[in-house]
Amino acid sequence: MPKDTITPADEQQIMAAIKEAEMLTSGEIRVHIESNCEIDVLDRATEVFAELHMHQTEQRNGVLFYVALEDHQFAVLGDAGINASVPDHFWEDITAEVISYFKKKKYAAGLARGIRMAGEQLQAHFPYNRHEDTNELSDDVSFGD
Repeated sequence: MPKDTITPADEQQIMAAIKEAEMLTSGEIRVHIESNCEIDVLDRATEVFAELHMHQTEQRNGVLFYVALEDHQFAVLGDAGINASVPDHFWEDITAEVISYFKKKKYAAGLARGIRMAGEQLQAHFPYNRHEDTNELSDDVSFGD
């Protein structure tokens, strides 16, 4: 079970990183953690993206960090608005950084680092405007089975 691996302190670390990143960008970041991924990791991340209603942000600028702990699967997925704006290596760089932490079993630290990287990079394309920005998606970590 993901809750056996991700402690409440880990959740707090991840949520703090989301809040920090979202102070730089209007982009909306979610993290979903589950045990297993029965299908291709990007296909599953796409399903979770839809289940969490992440495609409903005004600027289509949602980002999902998807983790299947037991199957050692990870994907970071951005909505259409982001993919149209960011450079080709954007997701690959974040993925490589996060996985480097995961290999050391530092899941929360890896996710926090990737989330901060996403916020810093998205700032150029989707800057935060405190007068106009609303938090459209929950900052809570969502868990599957």
